[in-house]
Amino acid sequence: MDTPQLLGSLALAWAAYFVAVVSPGPATLAIAGTAMSQGRQQAVALANGVLTGSFFWAVLAGAGMAAVVTKLAYGLMALKIIGGCYLLYLAYKSFRAAMRADAADMAPKIAGRLSLGAFYRRGLYIHLTNPKAIFAWVSLVSIGLPKDADHGTIILFIAGANIIGFLTFNALALMFSSDVVVRGYRKGRRAIEGTMAALFTLAGLKLLTTRF
Repeated sequence: MDTPQLLGSLALAWAAYFVAVVSPGPATLAIAGTAMSQGRQQAVALANGVLTGSFFWAVLAGAGMAAVVTKLAYGLMALKIIGGCYLLYLAYKSFRAAMRADAADMAPKIAGRLSLGAFYRRGLYIHLTNPKAIFAWVSLVSIGLPKDADHGTIILFIAGANIIGFLTFNALALMFSSDVVVRGYRKGRRAIEGTMAALFTLAGLKLLTTRF
């Protein structure tokens, strides 16, 4: 594959990755919810946990190992169960938040209960326990990398994707933690948390019942 053709394939894969990153899903939902209810630093920590999980699957896919993982039925089943249960746990947390009485100063108090490391791990768990992320990266590799890709091309592919992920995930954290959005969240907190609880529940149940 000549250089222009290779760059075209990489650009197509990076564009597909960007679309996947900004599409509604458990990760974007968690980033938005954390930004509105917990604060900017917490959302950024969670966003970079998600990014780390994405980088892990990217490396496996680039090395050809993700294709092997997709064939391990028991491993995928375990990931599916863990990931689905974790999303249901997040739904429970959102439901509890929706049941609390409104309070203007609630978000800062909640934010102090968990360390930034805890939010980072939450983002990491969301992405590492989602089997769909594996399939997504296998697809991206098939789009962006020729079968005989050398190490330099693989590194370029992963680096480009992670730059896109870093900018996009952190932009979501910054956007949803803006003063305008946070004020809107505080006015409709219970409805927003209830909606998030429903969406996490749907995502968790869908993951648990989907056949791969």
